[in-house]
Amino acid sequence: MKLAEFNRADPAAAQAILRPCIDVSRWVEAVAGARPYADRDGLLAFAAKAASPFTPAEVEAAMAHHPRIGERPTAAGTEASMSRSEQAGVDPADTAVADALARGNREYEDKFGRVFLIRAAGRSAQDILAALDQRLTNSAEEEDRIVAQQLREIAVLRLEGVISE
Repeated sequence: MKLAEFNRADPAAAQAILRPCIDVSRWVEAVAGARPYADRDGLLAFAAKAASPFTPAEVEAAMAHHPRIGERPTAAGTEASMSRSEQAGVDPADTAVADALARGNREYEDKFGRVFLIRAAGRSAQDILAALDQRLTNSAEEEDRIVAQQLREIAVLRLEGVISE
């Protein structure tokens, strides 16, 4: 969607455009409510600022929509399509890496009580696996900060793909 169209959209339509980027109502409402934006860079800067910080409750709510790394969603929605695209570097045919990711995902979930989240776009499966292994050494507090940062990056990255100049 062009920025000019986004700026002119009614509030409900603007929010619907934003929600697949990250389903955090406060963020969606803030970004939609700050329209019009003079340019795309201004929109992205505001979106990043509005996502800082996400509260622990917002992080947990947003995490409910994220698939495990290596398990691409099969749903037909916009968010599922974005996730599949972001995980393009994870080849499910590479069984050794897929198995290692599955084991790492289970270990991460056992330790932290949620799915492993990383901005996967532009990363190879090996890079993601290395990050997963490293993050398993984090404390819960460290991981909370990292997950919130990853969500911010994902939200802005997705918004970049949704709104053009």
